[in-house]
Amino acid sequence: MDNLFLEIADEKMQAAIKAFENSLTKVRTGRANPTMLDGIRVDYYGSPTPLNQIASISIQEGKTLVIKPFDRNSVKDVERAINASDLGLPVQNNGDVLRVTVPALTEDTRKGYCKDVDKMAEEAKVQIRNVRREVNDEIKKDKTIPEDLSKSYLEDIQKATDKAIVKIEEVAKAKQKEIMTI
Repeated sequence: MDNLFLEIADEKMQAAIKAFENSLTKVRTGRANPTMLDGIRVDYYGSPTPLNQIASISIQEGKTLVIKPFDRNSVKDVERAINASDLGLPVQNNGDVLRVTVPALTEDTRKGYCKDVDKMAEEAKVQIRNVRREVNDEIKKDKTIPEDLSKSYLEDIQKATDKAIVKIEEVAKAKQKEIMTI
């Protein structure tokens, strides 16, 4: 009998890790990164459209994002969307190209971002533990599973949980190292 419970738990835990990694892309590191703009939606002909679908985004000199909308008429809309976002970065409009300069981070700002990463990592760990609890409850509820097999399943789930938490800690440490690198 395969451990279907372990497969379900592992799938949900991997999804939580992936969500954590995606949320880290929005944390600034002092370098320009096109993923910083992933959450921005532009009002394009009446519908909110992801910025990367209506413009090309490139990096110039490591500190500047260059955004070139495919449609020149949408430059103002793109500029408005970036200014309305919570990035807080200055946007320069050159007519048909936008430039977003990412300023260097101060030591205090870097430490603040590291604390944010810690909080995000803790939230991801809580999600993983919730998956463990849900699956463990399902195992305990299922009366068709023999007791010794049930204990084996619970141990397997715990091992998967430990592995997922270690992965989250590794990803968080790597991001913090990237933030603290000047």
